[in-house]
Amino acid sequence: MKLGGGHPNDGLQKYLRNDRQVLSFNIMWQDKSLEGDINFFRMNFFLADDTVEVKEIRKVNSGKDPFPLLLRRMKLPKVPILTHYPGMSLKKEEYYGPNDFVCGKMVRIYSRDCLIYSCDEFTTNWYRAVMGLEQVPVPMKVHRAPKFHQAIPPYNGFGTEQDSLGSVFSLQAKPPKKDINKMFSCDQYILRFDCRLLSSTKDFNEKTFILSFYCGNDTIQVYETAKPNSGI
Repeated sequence: MKLGGGHPNDGLQKYLRNDRQVLSFNIMWQDKSLEGDINFFRMNFFLADDTVEVKEIRKVNSGKDPFPLLLRRMKLPKVPILTHYPGMSLKKEEYYGPNDFVCGKMVRIYSRDCLIYSCDEFTTNWYRAVMGLEQVPVPMKVHRAPKFHQAIPPYNGFGTEQDSLGSVFSLQAKPPKKDINKMFSCDQYILRFDCRLLSSTKDFNEKTFILSFYCGNDTIQVYETAKPNSGI
């Protein structure tokens, strides 16, 4: 008995050929509502199954509530048809493809008109090699956050200077970090110097000291050399 041949699976062949190949674009949506603003997103187009996902480009201290996705991974229709329940299709929809994503053009994401202004290096090389198209980024005005300089207050004299800086850099003061590598490599080295006190009093002017510098933690110790029968 001879069975008939199987049907070719074009979707599987396309998936195996384009798996993990993603075209990434940077898009901008200008919200023209009363409290709207200019919003930036990253749009990824998966060549394996022609699906699209749109992620927010988060900015620190922007004052906006963060949300992970503007559009979950799905096929993006050019003219979406809203149905009563998921899976219901009234007529065949037309979806976006690689030919529709060109820098400088608009893409409509469910009533949001977004501008494609740039793409990554892989996307630029893919369009140049496969479609013979050169993606030219659209120059955008860069909004730089203002920089604030907070001067460090002078040392107040309580504890060490490193301890005082710990309360400046953090609300909860933390002890200064020790250089463990320096302690293990230089702890055995001690530099000693002979010193003499410079004073207007003649008796104090003859005092001598030994100054020790510990290379392991950069601390100093000074102690006086006792002289017998000095009367002091």
